[in-house]
Amino acid sequence: MKKVAAGRHFEDFGIGQQLVHAIPRTLHGGDISAYMALTGDRHPLASSTELARSLGFAREVIPDLLVFHVVFGKSVPDISHHASANLGYADVRFSRPVYPGDTLVSESEVIGLREVSSGDAGIVYVRTRGTNQKGQEVVSFVRWVLVPKRDKEAAKGLNEVPQLPAVVTPERLIVPDTMNLQRFPDLAWAFGSTARWDDYEVGERIDHPDAMTIEEADHVQATRLYHNTAQVHFDAKGMESSRFGKRIVYGGHVISVAVALAQNGLQTALRIAAWNGGSHVGPVFAGDTVRAFTEVIERAELGERRDVGALRLRLTAAKNATAAELPGIKSLLSGTKDPRLVLELDYWALLPRR
Repeated sequence: MKKVAAGRHFEDFGIGQQLVHAIPRTLHGGDISAYMALTGDRHPLASSTELARSLGFAREVIPDLLVFHVVFGKSVPDISHHASANLGYADVRFSRPVYPGDTLVSESEVIGLREVSSGDAGIVYVRTRGTNQKGQEVVSFVRWVLVPKRDKEAAKGLNEVPQLPAVVTPERLIVPDTMNLQRFPDLAWAFGSTARWDDYEVGERIDHPDAMTIEEADHVQATRLYHNTAQVHFDAKGMESSRFGKRIVYGGHVISVAVALAQNGLQTALRIAAWNGGSHVGPVFAGDTVRAFTEVIERAELGERRDVGALRLRLTAAKNATAAELPGIKSLLSGTKDPRLVLELDYWALLPRR
């Protein structure tokens, strides 16, 4: 009987493999408080029970990224315990709100495998779903990770890469049925801004004025909060022999910090509806200072809903740049290779309309 879970290597995966991840997680108000303390998130719908109820939600809402990280974290022991890098995301959709008291379960399917040219590792593609205690899907996503081999001669020549949508098209975006924005004009003060979907222009760039230095204690505690066990974030001794020589900050923590920074400029963004794609284009370490800017790529109407619209946004995070330098930094999708860039996240946000 195998008592110790040591994590999978590349040759342990097979196309179509189904993995139900251990340890269901019930989320509470304390998880919201911890998440806010560690990331700087201050979303109004997570902060105020009464505000959330006034807009049609059952109570305060668990932050979308906290839901993502918990579902992601559950998958780590089975998929990326030994991974040296989480390479990207696609087709990420947030299906319904999660409230304190809800219990999340995570499961994954292996949908692609590709050996890298060196032959000592491979890229594993998985689709992961998170469901609540009613069996309802709350989030689903595809991610791909670089996983080392145990035996370099194993799993030779694998090259099955899944076809993934470049964009989550607007008709696939989900607006919660219960969300009711009739009272929003009277409650806009609670968001700290009167800007709405109509006020953002395609091509507009927002340089968010704040910055956050990543503390060793904060990123480690945040990663523990999600039950993420990837050793690259925890094993300082083991990482001394890596190419970086030290622990790497969990990329999801960088996303959360960047999104929190972006709240100054996108105060009335109600929910993250989907990610079209994302890449961790550079590592972040404890002591690095993160700044962010956002570019508006597209505006989309949402069927018969005239009270809410979707903005397609490209969030870029840079490290160790001053506020004065930030306007001169361009995103990778604009063709630059600025070494200060650490994150590209292409996502849809829901905002109230006039």
